[in-house]
Amino acid sequence: MINQNEMGQRIRVIDAIRGFCLLGILLANMLIFQYGIYGKEEMQLFNPTPTDEVTHQVLKVAVEGSFMPIFMFLFGYSLFKLREGLVAKGLKPARYMVRRFFMLIGLGLLHSMLLWEGDILLAYGIAGFCLLLFIKQKPKTLMIWGVILSVLMAGISFGMEKDKPEEKARMQEYVVESKMVYGEGTYQEIMNFRQDEDPLEIPAAVMAVLVVMMPFMLLPMFLFGIAAANKQWFHNPKRERRRYAWIGGILLPLGLLSKGVAVPQPEWAWSGVLLSLGGQLLAFGYIFGLAFVMSFLSKRSYIIMAFESVGRMSMTNYLMQTVICTTIFYGYAFGWFGEIGVLNGVLLGIAIYTVQAVVSSFILFWFKNGPFERLLRIATYWSFSGKARVSKKAADAQAADHTYFSAMN
Repeated sequence: MINQNEMGQRIRVIDAIRGFCLLGILLANMLIFQYGIYGKEEMQLFNPTPTDEVTHQVLKVAVEGSFMPIFMFLFGYSLFKLREGLVAKGLKPARYMVRRFFMLIGLGLLHSMLLWEGDILLAYGIAGFCLLLFIKQKPKTLMIWGVILSVLMAGISFGMEKDKPEEKARMQEYVVESKMVYGEGTYQEIMNFRQDEDPLEIPAAVMAVLVVMMPFMLLPMFLFGIAAANKQWFHNPKRERRRYAWIGGILLPLGLLSKGVAVPQPEWAWSGVLLSLGGQLLAFGYIFGLAFVMSFLSKRSYIIMAFESVGRMSMTNYLMQTVICTTIFYGYAFGWFGEIGVLNGVLLGIAIYTVQAVVSSFILFWFKNGPFERLLRIATYWSFSGKARVSKKAADAQAADHTYFSAMN
């Protein structure tokens, strides 16, 4: 959740892609808001209509697992730009990035404990410390590591053991209970249920291993994003249009085909591999496909401006989506949990996103940042102004350059 190129001119296409990505994340998360993180895989317990079943399958292929990787790519991209700007000001990047990672971890913990189990900020903050090992590597090295880790993570999914009958029964009991708790429970009851109940019954040792592995599972798209920023991709959309067309034209259908084969047959040994790799391929397809389309649009295009506004306030909008949707679906407010159906959930998600685009545009008309973006900048730069101070050495160098050019003129 780093706003692109905080230290200099923003790259508008990156902000717009981030905004588009937030729409996809909302549509995927609507399933969790409506049915729970486990309930969305037990849809038969919610008596879905045929239309809802088809919509669910479409979301699995076109949305789930393909928009979060885009955010990871953009996180890596923006992290490199942040470091680049700090170095240009003669500052030591590590201390600023570490403060930012701790802030993400803190917000993620609060978000997951107080509001919703689908948080991503905590994972991003933890992964950020791993990225410090890679941030200065050459693009080729980053690409190699990204490919290796992608293949390894996909390979782990091969032939993964499916739920045993007793595990399946336990999961269904949990989902049935969650329908009552989330749909009718008080805030405290829902929070206790989220923190205390575990249908997977994962041993503490296994959970510890998963926590250690989590940053490595997320790393590939982060590394690809750092490499892209290092190579200055997306700086000139019109000049790079042909590259967007080729990459997007190849990876979009490949990603859709891979996921389209795996989703209908989850018991197949190769389905996990195809979903993992297909999710990344489709994410790249969306990134370059959207960049290609935007390269033809005017800078004053309302489409670009809408996506860009949401993208510049990505953290605020992400957290507000949680507040809005838990208010709509949880029992302490409207209590629509599991009630409106998958298709109506998609339409509701689009409506929420549209309102966010309008509100974000108005906020950015008056302010430079959204509220949580401002908070993150204050924590990063340890300054209420939300700006980094130029080091004395860099300031002296800039003053010398100014004096020299003034003399030349």
